Amino acid sequence: MREIIFDTETTGLDNKTDRVIEIGGIELFNHFPTGNTLHLYISPGETKVHPDALAIHGITDEFLKDKPPFADVAQQIVDFFAGAKWIAHNATFDIGFINAEFGRLGLPPILPDQVIDTLSMARRKHPMGPNSLDALCRRYAIDNSHRTKHGALLDSELLAEVYIEMIGGRQAALGLAPAGSEEVIVGIQEEVTVTIVRERPRPLAARVSVAEAEAHAALVAKLGDKALWKQYS
Repeated sequence: MREIIFDTETTGLDNKTDRVIEIGGIELFNHFPTGNTLHLYISPGETKVHPDALAIHGITDEFLKDKPPFADVAQQIVDFFAGAKWIAHNATFDIGFINAEFGRLGLPPILPDQVIDTLSMARRKHPMGPNSLDALCRRYAIDNSHRTKHGALLDSELLAEVYIEMIGGRQAALGLAPAGSEEVIVGIQEEVTVTIVRERPRPLAARVSVAEAEAHAALVAKLGDKALWKQYS
């Protein structure tokens, strides 16, 4: 199963007038990163970066001056996401902007069944919150100390780790090792060593004395024929 964890940065909050200026994506296959990524900066044309947005992501109008317009990278985005689920935190925001950009070019929209919203997942899993990306990183002990500004690729990398934790992907992988072996499974955050404990060739000697065993048997005899202990006597 192929999935793309992605994030966008924009000039503002209104997808009717504001534009996408950065997109980052991390490819997962069967919930593990493949190493394939997408990272693009995009010119918003005549649209200027709103000061509130600038304070969040730090991407300036000057920096974007020589970047390609969305029309020039749209096919690259479509190709990278082809056949995959689009996974984002507060996906309504990101998908709204992508669909607005696609609509300007006459491209088909991303449909709801192609999208997974990790914010909705987090709210169901942790109803008391908080469920921001930073809060989820703290909850799952994911190091986000280098996140001083929002950035599409960095946020995608962090969200990939959060997503794997929320779906239990690394724990599920622990069952993949054959019995009687030790295997290192590379997860998103770290290597996990899985040790399979085999049965002993001979049982350990009993630690119950003869007197204790007889006292237990006498107690069980008084419990009646339907007593659970009868099944083990």
